[in-house]
Amino acid sequence: MSPVITVTGASGNIGGRVARLLAAAGATQRLVARDPSTLPDLPDATAVRGAEYADAEGLRTALAGTDVLLLVSARESADRVHEHTTAIDAAVAAGVQRIVYTSFLGAAADCTFTFGRDHWHTEQHLRSTGVPFVALRDSTYSSGLPAMTGADGILRGPAADGRVSAVTPADVAAVAAAVLLDPAHDGQVLDVTGPEAITLAEAAEELTRVTGRPVAYQEETEAEAYESRAGYGAPAFEVAGWVTSYTAIATGELSTVSDTVPRLTGRPAQSFAEFLRLNPSSYAHLLP
Repeated sequence: MSPVITVTGASGNIGGRVARLLAAAGATQRLVARDPSTLPDLPDATAVRGAEYADAEGLRTALAGTDVLLLVSARESADRVHEHTTAIDAAVAAGVQRIVYTSFLGAAADCTFTFGRDHWHTEQHLRSTGVPFVALRDSTYSSGLPAMTGADGILRGPAADGRVSAVTPADVAAVAAAVLLDPAHDGQVLDVTGPEAITLAEAAEELTRVTGRPVAYQEETEAEAYESRAGYGAPAFEVAGWVTSYTAIATGELSTVSDTVPRLTGRPAQSFAEFLRLNPSSYAHLLP
């Protein structure tokens, strides 16, 4: 019998794409979401009501019968490491035999991007369980660059002239599906990136080209970045994550370019320009 693959966040941007790719490959799936009515209707897929990652008992129930798990990282929170480790322990208790986790590029105990530290601690906990796993260290999503650009056409942040190897959600999903289907990659930490590393000024140039209006990158100091984001009323940990997502670019920590996408999918990784061409909705707020 083929293994049962459970996809968490299966109604989301990454999980939903992975579920569709697995269905096309004929995999047997359990699709987990807090609201099962939002899940895609796919062959050989069972909809399962999910639980919060911090709900160990609820997760054990949701993951019962799972052989392979895609653990899509939780939304940013002050307790995200606890949420992740609780979810991992619940998966182990439920008898999951392999775990694929969506981490972040450059994850380290002391990396500049504060949310990247959460991913590093999660990876360490995965290692400690002894369960075979793969960590997919995804770069910044290509969709994030237009989203970070204001309606005024300004992309602001303390990224200096650093470069980021932005990767498309479609490529991340394709890699995740390949790894879920093939245990040959177990034990690996894979950087998942786009085909090139670009500056935010170059990203703004591409946005100018596709929107037909001027879009520009405006350099901020770190202090200016904190000040400009203070008005959103977000908690301090979240604001720090926002700001350090730019300073990590400035330090070069997000400039790594890997061959993971072409090597595992058999096709080139999509460039930022190609992403914009295929996803006009990503920059709809910038259209004149």
